Amino acid sequence: MKTIDKIPTNKIQRASKLMTTGAKVGGNYLKYYSKKLVNPQHSKDELNESNAEDIYDSLKNLKGSALKVAQMLSMEKNIMPKAYVEKFSLAQFQVPPISAPLVRKTFKNYFGDTPENIYDSFNAESVAAASIGQVHKATKDGKNLAVKIQYPGIAESISSDLAMVKPVAMKMFNIKGKDSDKYFQEVEGKLLEETNYIFEVVQSKEITQACSKIPNLRFPKYYEELSNERIITMDWMEGQHLSEFVETNLNPEYSNKVGQTLWDFYMFQMHQLKRVHADPHPGNFMVDSDANLIAIDFGCVKTVPEEFYAPYFELAQPENINNPRVFSEKMYALEILKKEDTPEETRFFSELFHEMLSLFTKPFHSETFDFSDEEFFGKIAELSNKYSKDTELRKMNGNRGSKHFLYINRTFFGLYNLMNDLGAEVQINNYKKYV
Repeated sequence: MKTIDKIPTNKIQRASKLMTTGAKVGGNYLKYYSKKLVNPQHSKDELNESNAEDIYDSLKNLKGSALKVAQMLSMEKNIMPKAYVEKFSLAQFQVPPISAPLVRKTFKNYFGDTPENIYDSFNAESVAAASIGQVHKATKDGKNLAVKIQYPGIAESISSDLAMVKPVAMKMFNIKGKDSDKYFQEVEGKLLEETNYIFEVVQSKEITQACSKIPNLRFPKYYEELSNERIITMDWMEGQHLSEFVETNLNPEYSNKVGQTLWDFYMFQMHQLKRVHADPHPGNFMVDSDANLIAIDFGCVKTVPEEFYAPYFELAQPENINNPRVFSEKMYALEILKKEDTPEETRFFSELFHEMLSLFTKPFHSETFDFSDEEFFGKIAELSNKYSKDTELRKMNGNRGSKHFLYINRTFFGLYNLMNDLGAEVQINNYKKYV
């Protein structure tokens, strides 16, 4: 794969790149409508494919928060057109890496030496490249190591990138109101945490130690003396990425084993630690030859405050969802309903979230759940499609819910998708054995 010698880092360079992409997307729409005039039945698939290609080609060279957003969107399988999901999913671990000279320059800046002098051996060609950093293989003192290197200038460009994305996001999600900044501040704060590799090593060690009692779950060891704010050194872990395992595995027992481990890992974090790995995409997990799950990245960890945790999970219980008084109380606690809402808004959002929660919390309504249930995921797709086309919803202020919904919902949607990919049937409360 072709390498990159320089990443645009200042606001003008990055804005210019996005404007050029916007012009290409505009041209794609002109082509689409021209063909539509000739053939009213002309499919939108070609437009989606062209736009996804052009947008991804731009973002993969910008890297950073712009590409991270694309990676997050690739997990929205029931909302995004297929062309975008397929193209943006490449952001998980298949983007053009930075060149060997730029890698050496990064080491010189943060270690004062070259990687070849720091490690016994260092492969200058990266083995994986994603939105914020890339991974190289190295050895030292007889150990095989994975070295994660952050792209230069990424941390400094986060605020300006989000400022450019904000107007588009507000229109896309129909966000209005003076308190909308809380959502963007939440995203900015998490992205800044992801670029602080010293912080990542600390929270990686804390969570892996706490979760070490869960069987069939493995983690790399982290080496603080070979890590700093832009470079992390950890054990090299042998295995397949979760997406590769899903494609090649023919043993349903292995699927259930990996699925149960993944589910227990998340439920233990959520309910016991009140801190959770909030980036559940296939590039962050591996599976070894014995079907043990390996978690390899803790850059994005969300702390769950009690004032959000309690009402959120109380609404996972049917008796609360179906009790109008309790349901309304929790809707206000979670900032979905507001005191200033009109009767029309109160009715609309109460009905919308009652329908959504009755479906999305279904896995918690029994002791076991089969995530290969196509009817369940089909209903999620239908519901997503229904509200994406709802004209009444477009009139409402989409600024709904606590800021904590952003990463907690992302966590559960991502987890559900991974469990569905595995086709696993699991015991929902099995994690309690390890509390």
